[in-house]
Amino acid sequence: MDFDPRQTIILAVIVFFLGRYLVRKVDILAHYNIPEPVTGGIIASLFFSLLYFLFDITVEFSLFQRDVLLVVFFTCVGLSSKFSTLLQGGRTLLILLAIAIAYLFIQNFTGITVATLSGLEPQMGVLSGSVSLSGGHGTAIAWSDTFARDYAIDNASEIGIACATFGLVLGGLMGGPIAEYLINRHQLKPTSHQNLSIGIADEKKQLINVETVFSLLLILSIAIGIGLHLHELLKTVGIKLPVFVPCLFGGIILTNTIPLIFKKISWPTGTPTLALVSDVCLGLFLSMSLMSLQLWVLIDLALPILLLLAAQVIVASVFTTFIVFRLLGANYEAAIMSSGYVGLVLGATPTAIANMTAVTKHYGPSPQAFIVVPLIGAFFIDIANSLIIQNVLTWLE
Repeated sequence: MDFDPRQTIILAVIVFFLGRYLVRKVDILAHYNIPEPVTGGIIASLFFSLLYFLFDITVEFSLFQRDVLLVVFFTCVGLSSKFSTLLQGGRTLLILLAIAIAYLFIQNFTGITVATLSGLEPQMGVLSGSVSLSGGHGTAIAWSDTFARDYAIDNASEIGIACATFGLVLGGLMGGPIAEYLINRHQLKPTSHQNLSIGIADEKKQLINVETVFSLLLILSIAIGIGLHLHELLKTVGIKLPVFVPCLFGGIILTNTIPLIFKKISWPTGTPTLALVSDVCLGLFLSMSLMSLQLWVLIDLALPILLLLAAQVIVASVFTTFIVFRLLGANYEAAIMSSGYVGLVLGATPTAIANMTAVTKHYGPSPQAFIVVPLIGAFFIDIANSLIIQNVLTWLE
């Protein structure tokens, strides 16, 4: 059964709304911050797997537009990344950045070790390491073609999505207990008397209208063009990266140059229009990717995947509790950032924010944590992770 591009998009939208309905109705899904397209997409993939097992029907989708959505999404991330904003985190931001980059290597080597001991290809450890966990669903899907093409891991997409999905849940489960242990163990108290923060506040008010949409489309097109040319340039010097990475840089280049040169120009960074396009692209991308998973190919790998995830959870928890907390200052803010950090390296930025929100509601505010951790997750991880993945894979060849 084949779905053409129009039918694929229609089904992806239906899957998204199914996930949104379930997240609103099922408390545990909302509690662990499971994204709507992930919920709906997994249920759809389970349904299509039943069709395969019961009636021997294989459903195929047209996924070219999915790859376009991924490029647009990461370009939007680049357009949101202003260097001036990064200075708000100060010394703590630099420390956590160094920790995060170092842990990407640790995460990959943990995966490689467990994969090798389990009799799997070492590249499987990278796929289940920083690709799926620190990178999340988007990075796992984006790199899956590379693992399938270059390392003969035919079900790379399914493995990556499975690890990323379980990582979201596990990251949400571990953050609260780690922060509670650290706060009670060291008798920590909040030093700030500000109101609770949820992420980085954006006070700018701007309506979405025809002008803002067309302006964003123009800027996105130019940024993607820069990214595509940069991608070709990197290929000529032997650097192989997924196309979304140079497009991410294209967005960063534009957003940190044009507004400085043309100060009166209306720029989309921090606007509802950019957030809308970004959310739509990511939601459709995840819905299409997850609903097209062929889960039956994972049956033979169920035990190795569980072993890989168990090892990653143990290493992340120990590293966060005994190293991250101390390097960040061993104070209340460090405990809150530790809860966010473990959510970040096992799940995603929303998981990190959810962890910190739950802890601060119970113990008190930590404004710095809601600046530093989201900046690491939204800006640095994707860039550093892509470069480190490529380097580790090269070492394994």
